[in-house]
Amino acid sequence: MLAVYQQFSAFRSLKEAASQFQHLDNHKRRNAKWRSPRAAIIPNFHLPMRSYEVKNRTNTEDIKSLRLITAIKTPYLPDGRFDLEAYDALVNMQIEHGAEGVIVGGTTGEGQLMSWDEHIMLIGHTVNCFGASIKVIGNTGSNSTREAMHATEQGFAVGMHAALHINPYYGKTSLEGLISHFESVLPMGPTIIYNVPSRTGQDIPPSVIQTVAWSPNLAGVKECVGNDRIDQYMSDGITVWSGNDDQCHDSRWDYGAAGVISVTSNLVPGLMRDLMFQGKNPLLNSKLLPLIDWLFHEPNPIGLNTALAQLGVVRPVFRLPYVPLPLAKRVEFVSIVKELGRENFVGEKDVQVLDDNDFILIGRY
Repeated sequence: MLAVYQQFSAFRSLKEAASQFQHLDNHKRRNAKWRSPRAAIIPNFHLPMRSYEVKNRTNTEDIKSLRLITAIKTPYLPDGRFDLEAYDALVNMQIEHGAEGVIVGGTTGEGQLMSWDEHIMLIGHTVNCFGASIKVIGNTGSNSTREAMHATEQGFAVGMHAALHINPYYGKTSLEGLISHFESVLPMGPTIIYNVPSRTGQDIPPSVIQTVAWSPNLAGVKECVGNDRIDQYMSDGITVWSGNDDQCHDSRWDYGAAGVISVTSNLVPGLMRDLMFQGKNPLLNSKLLPLIDWLFHEPNPIGLNTALAQLGVVRPVFRLPYVPLPLAKRVEFVSIVKELGRENFVGEKDVQVLDDNDFILIGRY
């Protein structure tokens, strides 16, 4: 009987001790100092889904050496699907006239109007057909880190040589959030970070780029803020491409930019190559400025889509919300082509003024 009582007493003592411990633990929890979310971030335990066989086709230094990269246009069939025949002809013309890389599915290529299935398919198609002749840089960026990681894994899996990544737009984040976003995708392969505040509503300051520059996969920055920013990056030893066609000549020859990621080179790749490779040429630059000003009269890619249709290189099909430039601007383009010389533009057909009824505008595709 005494043994039973002793066991009961021991049990009660343990229960009371546990109760006191729980009370003390609850007290500590209530009075614990709050820690910032940064300190509470769970380490990313997922290994990058990457293949060194794919990555070894191109290293980061190969991307840094590129001087002329074209943000390639995506043409459409009348029902809104990709016109791969016209697309292939466009890419071939870039290769023939000396472009060294293409951005696939960027703003110019209307990646924002593609499903991810379309997007990755077009990257894979470009690699499959042209990857041995030109560097394929897939725009796999997103304002969702999860989507950016997934799309980038898929892009490298289908063979793209590098990724283009924008900062999260619309649902903007903090500077620490930008760093975490870019550090989530950089391990996957060579990467160009794209800064275009006019579209994203948020500048990527140099402090963010300097923080992520430790990564051997950072190829450089496509910078649209201006030449002072380009000068700063070059002083820091960070490769940078101009994202502004109207400034790229001075960016290259006066501020040390590696080259340009260009919209205009869709139309005149040979002249844009001369601008990037043949040394300072203010005369050629001044001749190109009227075309560049015309191209960006409305938000890109409206002008480019209109121009390529007038040159007969693509069908006059627009995925909404893009619509062609008005008739007066279409007439002006014909004059610009004649002034620069039809032989300097892509395609072989005569440039023409298209009527409003010649264009097809598609909302469902």
